[in-house]
Amino acid sequence: MSRIDKIRDKILFGLSDTNIDFEDLCHLLIILEFSERIKGSHHVFTKAGIDEIINIQPIGSKAKAYQVKQVRNLILKYKLGAGNE
Repeated sequence: MSRIDKIRDKILFGLSDTNIDFEDLCHLLIILEFSERIKGSHHVFTKAGIDEIINIQPIGSKAKAYQVKQVRNLILKYKLGAGNE
């Protein structure tokens, strides 16, 4: 199992939303083919075919728990990373 698979699984299981590294969350979104725009501490991710815009900011080196939940819900809603992209 690759590192990105472990990160995705950790996010999808939702057992440690407060313990997800911000850089790992950004990397996962890039792997899922989101476009990233950075303005200050805000990282804004968009993807063609997906109406929602993901706007995340770090809290120290970690991602904010509610933003991890938003990413999880988006992955589940659009079945991202399931090999059908």
